[in-house]
Amino acid sequence: MKHVRLYQNTPLNIGDELTLDTYASHHLVKVLRFPQGQTITLFNGDGFNYTAEVINAKKDCMVKLLDKIDNPSESKLNLTLAQGIAKGEKMDFLIQKSIELGVSKIIPILTERCVVKLKGDKLKKRQAHWQKIVIGACEQSGRSVVPEITIPISLDEFLQQTISNGFVLHHRSEQTLLDVATTNEATILIGPEGGLSGVEISQATQAGYQSLLLGSRVLRTETASIAAIANMQLLWGS
Repeated sequence: MKHVRLYQNTPLNIGDELTLDTYASHHLVKVLRFPQGQTITLFNGDGFNYTAEVINAKKDCMVKLLDKIDNPSESKLNLTLAQGIAKGEKMDFLIQKSIELGVSKIIPILTERCVVKLKGDKLKKRQAHWQKIVIGACEQSGRSVVPEITIPISLDEFLQQTISNGFVLHHRSEQTLLDVATTNEATILIGPEGGLSGVEISQATQAGYQSLLLGSRVLRTETASIAAIANMQLLWGS
């Protein structure tokens, strides 16, 4: 049987018995038909894996916590992705993959060429939807630290924040990652469909961001994000 990892937003202590939340209970009991007496792995974002035995596999699934193991799956690179909001499934996809690749934080950015317009309750619901994708990606990829995905902000608001080692993708740049000194902290700014405008790239460079070229081909936003993260992790992280 496939080993199961599930997130629980609650303190976890060895020896405790707890009832899993509604989603986790449904997934184990109704979807997987998980048998009583088998073990699963739980995590709550504190960096540890918790082995738990299923002691009741009825509607509300109950488990007993058996042990706690450090999970050294986090990259040594503290990498923030500032991503221009892409349409629908593209944004979901790049969030999922960036978490699998070890990103520490995601900041959705509203830019000039963003097609998606989010305000009020719709914005909060979309952020909550994205956070569920983050948790699912952590469950799948074996991470036990849950990265933050913030409420979307404008590019102007974002550029007012103090960051270390900021990079902005620009297909006319001459600098590549091989020209950049090794670092353990970085922020990468990537535009939505259509990229960042010339004015926005200038604003970013004036705010201290270094322009960065990934290659001689123009990439879609979801491809650019994944390629940038993967290369940074290869050179500076894990």
